[in-house]
Amino acid sequence: MTLALPLLVLVPLLAAEAALRVNYAGEPADGTYTRGRDALWLGHAWVDGRKTDADVAALSRRLSGTGIRDLYVHAGPLEHDGTLPGAAYRNAAWLVGAVHRELPGVRVQAWLGDVLATESPDGLHLERAATRAAVVASGRAVLDAGFEGVHVDLEPLHSGDRHYLGLLDALHAVTREHHALLSVAAHQIDPLPEFHRLWGTLTNHPKWWSQAYFGEVARRVDQIAVMSYDTMQPLSGLYGGYVAQQTSLALEVTPAGTDLLMGLPFFHENRFGHWAHAETVPAAVRGVRLGLSRTDRERTRFGVALYVDFAATQEDWTAYREGWVHGG
Repeated sequence: MTLALPLLVLVPLLAAEAALRVNYAGEPADGTYTRGRDALWLGHAWVDGRKTDADVAALSRRLSGTGIRDLYVHAGPLEHDGTLPGAAYRNAAWLVGAVHRELPGVRVQAWLGDVLATESPDGLHLERAATRAAVVASGRAVLDAGFEGVHVDLEPLHSGDRHYLGLLDALHAVTREHHALLSVAAHQIDPLPEFHRLWGTLTNHPKWWSQAYFGEVARRVDQIAVMSYDTMQPLSGLYGGYVAQQTSLALEVTPAGTDLLMGLPFFHENRFGHWAHAETVPAAVRGVRLGLSRTDRERTRFGVALYVDFAATQEDWTAYREGWVHGG
């Protein structure tokens, strides 16, 4: 009995890892490169007074000739009660104006996030109606300040959370009123059926969403960006195969009218769940292209999202350009 439980977990995991390596084989189809719908997460320095016109001009040069259409600018974090002080994004109007001048056609969205009280007593409580109402009011406030969208990133968000779906419905009503976008940063999808339940039982951190729940979220927003990093994969071939799988799983349930973006790891940390030598931009781009090739190669409302500007290296940008912008 003592050996049975570890084997029950280990054998399926080893089989899944082998399948990921196989999933990384083959060549991406022609035409699987940028559709001009990519995005970039930007840090808080862009709205708190640290950045200048010269920084926006440099950003314009950096993004010239790429597929970047949306900027998710960190305007939070939200307070745990859902409110957001105006001082946190005091330079929003300047940034939006400067981006429009230097980068015509690029949209600036307010990235609003917080830690949820799902696995500890501290954090934002989505189950409280007053908190959800405050988040909606915060979304309205950033749109009134000039942002062209609301980008929501609440973690850890457990699969099946109905309060989150209700929050998205309420936020989408506000963004439609403002002719703005609603986008979300999404958790990864179960790599094995119901894997989030097993992992949650073992660790108290379910991590993944079911594919069905991912689809429910995708139907409520204009853009959904998968955080396809921090995957616990130890080798680049396994990571690339994992991204290919995630791309296919997400494509299967994302409505044709919603932009699907797959996250690229523009950061370099070594900690539990993330190995910089494995989670590379070239491996992610190849995985994205393979998943797109196999599942919906003609899809136009598709792109990649780069996380994050302040940690990116020149090698990351080169890999994005060579692998995705120019089609490898």
